[in-house]
Amino acid sequence: MSRSEAAARRHPVHAATGGRLGASHPHARRAAPTDLRLIGPACAAWAAAALALGAGGRATALGVAGCCLLACALLWRGRRARRRRGSLTAAVALALLCAAAGGSVAGLHVATLRAAPWPALAGRSVTVEAELTEDPRRAAARPGAAADEQRPVLFAAEATRVHVEGGAEHAVRAPVLVVVRAERAADWLELLPSTRLRLTALADRPMPGRAAEFAAVLRVSEAGEPAVVGGPSAAQRAAAGLRDGLREAAAGLPGDAAALLPALVIGDDAALAPDLEEAVAATGLTHLIVVSGSQVAIVLGVLVGRLGTASLAERGGLAARLGIPLRLTAVLGGGLVLGFVLVCRPDPSVLRAAACAGIALLALATGRTRSLLPALAGAVLLLILHEPTLSRSFGFLLSVLATGALLTVAPRWSAALRARRTPAALAEGLAASAAAHVVCAPVITVFAASTSLVAIPCNLLAGVAVAPVTVLGWAALAVAPLSAAAAGALAWLASWPARWIAWVARTGARLPGAELGWPAGWWGAALLAAVTLAALVLARRLPRGPWPAALCALLLLVAVVRPAPLPRVLTGWPPPGWRLVACDVGQGDALVLAAGGDSALVVDAGPEPAAVDRCLRDLGVTHVPLLVLSHFHADHVAGLPGVLAGRRVDAVWTTTVREEREQAEFVDRTATEAGVPVSPVVPGQAGTAGPDLAWRVLWPPGDPAGLAANDASVTLLARVGELTVFLPGDLEPPAQQALLAAHPELTAVDVLKVAHHGSAYQHQPLLDRLSPDLALVSAGADNSYGHPAPRTLTALAAAGVTVLRTDLHGAVAVADTPEGPRATARRGLS
Repeated sequence: MSRSEAAARRHPVHAATGGRLGASHPHARRAAPTDLRLIGPACAAWAAAALALGAGGRATALGVAGCCLLACALLWRGRRARRRRGSLTAAVALALLCAAAGGSVAGLHVATLRAAPWPALAGRSVTVEAELTEDPRRAAARPGAAADEQRPVLFAAEATRVHVEGGAEHAVRAPVLVVVRAERAADWLELLPSTRLRLTALADRPMPGRAAEFAAVLRVSEAGEPAVVGGPSAAQRAAAGLRDGLREAAAGLPGDAAALLPALVIGDDAALAPDLEEAVAATGLTHLIVVSGSQVAIVLGVLVGRLGTASLAERGGLAARLGIPLRLTAVLGGGLVLGFVLVCRPDPSVLRAAACAGIALLALATGRTRSLLPALAGAVLLLILHEPTLSRSFGFLLSVLATGALLTVAPRWSAALRARRTPAALAEGLAASAAAHVVCAPVITVFAASTSLVAIPCNLLAGVAVAPVTVLGWAALAVAPLSAAAAGALAWLASWPARWIAWVARTGARLPGAELGWPAGWWGAALLAAVTLAALVLARRLPRGPWPAALCALLLLVAVVRPAPLPRVLTGWPPPGWRLVACDVGQGDALVLAAGGDSALVVDAGPEPAAVDRCLRDLGVTHVPLLVLSHFHADHVAGLPGVLAGRRVDAVWTTTVREEREQAEFVDRTATEAGVPVSPVVPGQAGTAGPDLAWRVLWPPGDPAGLAANDASVTLLARVGELTVFLPGDLEPPAQQALLAAHPELTAVDVLKVAHHGSAYQHQPLLDRLSPDLALVSAGADNSYGHPAPRTLTALAAAGVTVLRTDLHGAVAVADTPEGPRATARRGLS
């Protein structure tokens, strides 16, 4: 008998655990080593697909052939290699074969997009039959466009038949992007996926960045009702009914909950207020409103319990309580996941989460539960091979990175925190939030020139509400077809955790240091990754104990809260003694006149709340004795919630001409909800605030009949300190001429806010009369209106006026000095 056999007889091994029967815990499961075999093939297929989408057909074919040949050579040599080296050779060969598969499917996808008849259709009118593959949506607002601009409707579809005007008809099967400009956009927005349409459109090539996704862009102009040739499928109608039921149940909820609940439950963020959406992004909570793995895990957990214990006798969930067998439980779970994808729509994060859940359920049904990391790698591999365009999706990349961090990094960090006597629940929450943020932050900086400093605590605080809002929200969605009252009651219960998440997002985003500016692009991402890695290495070498940890926490708290003197010391902004600031709010106006201490008069609010709120926070303004809204265009009033956020506003003055009516009603409604009185101005109306600020209304006249919105702009002549300031809103030349005639006493001023963002339409005699030392132009970078106009800039330069522009210089602060007004720009001195 050998020595090993004798040892085995003395210490028999438990078959299920691999541990000795004499061990203190003979039934305990030994942790299996992490299975990494699928990670290499998944990454290889991902990289190959991404490269093939941008390569030519010949290069893709050569690359695929090279991978196949190299894999065959390795497998041939691996037959005679030693076992360990042979296993490595087989793994490399498998990765090469998966790379060949990824490159092949991506190459075939690109070939389909570039096949006839699409290249010859650019610029031609075509009639297309197409089937919707996603929900229609509004196009994103153009940079510098007004907030109320009518935006086209966009949706992806699969073209099945193309008829060229005066030409042949082709049977095709290719993805297209449809752009619809219609007066009755609501009819198009109500269409469901799987609906078949007949479209008469102008075919165009897709933009370079979307050439790997669509064969063509179909532009439908002046469209009436959509021409439906086939209704949606029964499954899509059922899913739409469930989505509508949740929306109706949430419609009457107070505050942010009405729009946020559908976003948290089914990813429907169409009704989210722009400021709340920005707050969610600033605090790193975006993953909650796009529906990701956490929501899938919660919904699936209600049925099967935790997947890690689902195969044990002690498994939880409804299935175990109802005595449903394990394999039938896995089948029911698969049906639940399919329903989840159908209702939430197959976005990249939903697909990744559903694929992972499906593989885990398959492992559960076959009794081969090992690890979720192989499930993630397998899901990535299958999805890339099924839809190669995911290889270039930032959403898919972020979803995979976050999930991988939760499966690999978070458990180690959680164990380290527990070893330092951190409570288990807090340790798990901190580790999960920190791991996901650290891994995803560099990728986010590629397209957002900032990184969040409050993401980890905000995710920790919001995390406690995710499970309740998901479970209650899905319960409301499920019972809505049966009882609207029951659905409303469940939605009301779900509104409380939803409101908590909204409060966390808004509060975190309002902190002065919520976001840290960072270089955008891949270089910025690489720099952030290097800095993060260095910080982690340094943290491991810090002395152990409460004092170093407390010091690090204090430094982070100072960076986030930014006590009032700190930003001025570090950045020089705002400059000491500032009297007037033109905020950088994009294509719009927002000006701040100092009234002493933390008070200031604000003239206009810009096109969106976050920008004006940020400007006022940087200036330390917490009290606004008066907000003047020059006229009711969105680029001057849409940012009103940002002025009201966390500040005491005593009154709002507006013009007497209520155009645009929708924006005027928005101002009335928003101010009333905040308890701020709104009143129209009268000519000659004046006021003061503090010892150094006074103003007088010069325009509009008492009878504004016939004046358009721009020509009815409230025009102020203000004195702040030793500076005289002229603020004409968006007055056009006829109104400028009338104002000049009505006020012959008007003389030279120190500072002029150039009317209408520096447009070409200026009344030269008024500019000559005002003869300012300094002119401020508030315009958005790369705006579509061409503001400021070269003609206006030339006229001001010819008069010896110094011009500063927010599109070039950022926010501009003006101080009074014995030598006259001195301007300081946020992006440099003038």
